[in-house]
Amino acid sequence: MTTEGLPLSSPSDGNPAEAMELQPSSAVRELDYGALCFPIPPFPDGFTTTADVTPSSDWSGQGRAVAALELGMRIRHAGYNIYVTGLTGTHRAEDLAELLQQFTVGQPTPGDRVLVQNFRNPDRPRALYLPAGSGRRLHDELRQLVDELRQLLPKTFRGETFEEEKERLSERFSGQGEAINRRLAEHAQQGGFALQPAPSGEVVFIPLKDGRPMTEEEGSQLTEEERADLRRRQRELGREVKAVMREQQTLMRQLGREVKQAERRVADETITPLINELVERYTSDDVRVWLGDLKVHMLDHLSAFQEQPPTPQVPPFMFFSGAGEEDALLNYSVNVLVDMSGAQGPPIIVEPWPTYKNLFGAVERMVDRHGRLITNFTRVIAGSLLRAHGGCLIINLMDALAEPFVWRALKECLKTGHLEIEAYDPFALFATAVLKPEPMQIDTRVVLTGPPEAFQILYLYDEDFREIFKVRADFGEEADGDSARDNVVAQVTRIAQREGLPPFRADAVARLLEEAARRLGDRRKVPSQWSELADTMREAAFWARKEQHDAVDACDLQQAIEQRTYRSDRIEAKIRELIRDGTLLVDVDGSQVGQVNGLAVLNVGGYEFGRPSRITAVVSMGAQGVIAVDREAKLSGKTYDKAVFIISAYLRHQYAQDFPLSLAASVSFEQSYSGVEGDSASAAELFALVSALSCVPLRQELAVTGSVDQFGVVQPIGGVNEKIEGFFRVCRTVGLTGRQGVIIPARNVDNLVLGHEVLEAVRGGQFHIFPIRTLDEGIEVLTGAKAGAVNEPGTVHHCAAHRLRMLAEGLRRFAHDGVNGDAARHDGA
Repeated sequence: MTTEGLPLSSPSDGNPAEAMELQPSSAVRELDYGALCFPIPPFPDGFTTTADVTPSSDWSGQGRAVAALELGMRIRHAGYNIYVTGLTGTHRAEDLAELLQQFTVGQPTPGDRVLVQNFRNPDRPRALYLPAGSGRRLHDELRQLVDELRQLLPKTFRGETFEEEKERLSERFSGQGEAINRRLAEHAQQGGFALQPAPSGEVVFIPLKDGRPMTEEEGSQLTEEERADLRRRQRELGREVKAVMREQQTLMRQLGREVKQAERRVADETITPLINELVERYTSDDVRVWLGDLKVHMLDHLSAFQEQPPTPQVPPFMFFSGAGEEDALLNYSVNVLVDMSGAQGPPIIVEPWPTYKNLFGAVERMVDRHGRLITNFTRVIAGSLLRAHGGCLIINLMDALAEPFVWRALKECLKTGHLEIEAYDPFALFATAVLKPEPMQIDTRVVLTGPPEAFQILYLYDEDFREIFKVRADFGEEADGDSARDNVVAQVTRIAQREGLPPFRADAVARLLEEAARRLGDRRKVPSQWSELADTMREAAFWARKEQHDAVDACDLQQAIEQRTYRSDRIEAKIRELIRDGTLLVDVDGSQVGQVNGLAVLNVGGYEFGRPSRITAVVSMGAQGVIAVDREAKLSGKTYDKAVFIISAYLRHQYAQDFPLSLAASVSFEQSYSGVEGDSASAAELFALVSALSCVPLRQELAVTGSVDQFGVVQPIGGVNEKIEGFFRVCRTVGLTGRQGVIIPARNVDNLVLGHEVLEAVRGGQFHIFPIRTLDEGIEVLTGAKAGAVNEPGTVHHCAAHRLRMLAEGLRRFAHDGVNGDAARHDGA
């Protein structure tokens, strides 16, 4: 019987399926217990617990990321810094550092960085680069040198030779001074005056008469001419006294210079041999030049080595430091910024707190006795960028972006290859001392860890980022099971021993491998990252200790998994309760036209579970096409809207090849108020639409998940395990009948890692799982009738096509009658 042969005016026009006898469907193979069980690979011979295994770090399945890291670490050209994405876990930075260490084997150990006083420009301390271990040695040797000079120089200055030379100089200059004084006294006597020193240090002029001091009476008897002459001679003598005093001062200065030159000659004989010993031990030209400047500064400041008076005691409640400006010997210290003594190879540093100070270093300040903020070159500290010179520094990008000024300064440092340590503190504006060490050249490979979204944004909008971070290492979450399962035992062992957990038995490792495949959503894969599984191991260890087990077994692991579900499934249990009580309308038995159970996945704070939803479809005459109620109510996402268009395209492709597709069909997720997204319900919506068109009822004990393309091919979806288990728990709550089950895409079979409760129900025939590749296979499972073709009588598609043709014909006839009626009314008027 063809579509054209159906009586369009028969009483069964509203239900095409009642006008004919439907052909039974062919049997669709369901998955049995053996096909659903997770295949456990064989473990190494003799393996019983992880206590018998040597832990190791393995990066199986991360070949691309490892190759990128090796390239970035071995190419030392500028710009080959690394951005790492996809690396997760509590110890991810430490694990990454351990991996990067492998690429530095055989590379030389970088040198030390020290900061010393710049005697030519004290505000710009000098940075010296020394071989590894030499910085600490230079620091110790300079301290010994200063201590030795503090003992030798005072003894030298107290020695007989130096004292005799000072006496000779004193006698020579004393004789010259006495001669000057005698000449002045004679000249004053010739001028009629005697000189007498006053207690204040000045010289008093006493007039003479007949070679003796003039009395007051004699002075009062002087005439005005005599008085004026006396004042004139006194002024002339005063000028001469001043000239003599200047001559004496020059003589004293000359004596001081002569003494200092003598001190310098004596000190030079002591200092030079000691400095030369240091010069011979250091081959760096910078160090030798600085040691030369050091010697000159010491000879110019010999007073620093004299015996100092005792320092007054500072009350314990005072918090200031007085050493900043009082200790003259501080100039001869060595500030070791980076000490690589004892290191083997380039450093690998993890910076957990990438603040400005921690990354770039700082010039620290202290409070002096006057309440001022002061500093000196010994208060300069190095940051992790400098300490990682020659190796690499691992930073979290999001942490760095959250710190003020860090990102811009980091880019500038990596572009120029120079690092400047500056004062960075909230009180910098009130500091009385300005100190800025010389720029230091660095060769530090920076490894940023962060999300892939941040990489895309920076790569597109930050030009500097593209030039600085040329290497991206993208870590995946999974590895091929056939090549990586042998390393699972080693990974479990490594985590257990690092975390201090009890050993894991073989059955526990097998159960852990099954849980890993479930979380990956692929039974063929094993995890390449173990952050979430490490949590499961810790919780299993807790239950093992609670049960006083000496090792973790499969029961402990199962207990940890069940307890994690129990702690998180309150909302899921409430939904099952609402379905059982009839508040949420979900049928799990019987048959209905235009109604099917769809499956969605809900996520509540990291816990995912499947929830069934009733999907209904209603068809009527009209030209609006397929109307998605949720989309019209603006409760849908873009992916869902695309799936609605695909549904319309399938209906045109399947039925409307020789007549126009004219219908008004609405599809709705009943009792859904929070919105829908995704295309995994498109197959279920099409089943409801085909049922509404053909009037063939669908089995309500089955739930459906899967997306579909325009040709009716069922495509895989995500969350298949959660969806199956969610519907199973609903059926178990309402009551298992032995006919319930789930229809899934056949391409999701490799993603099945179901819970043991579902597997046992399948083995007992209480639950069924049907994999389908096309919509036709799903139609036959849901209806029990043959899907067939539009021109094959007794099939679902034939009934649906017949109904669509009837709707098109009825719409045409209605439009024709409406036009004729309007014309007749117009003529009558």
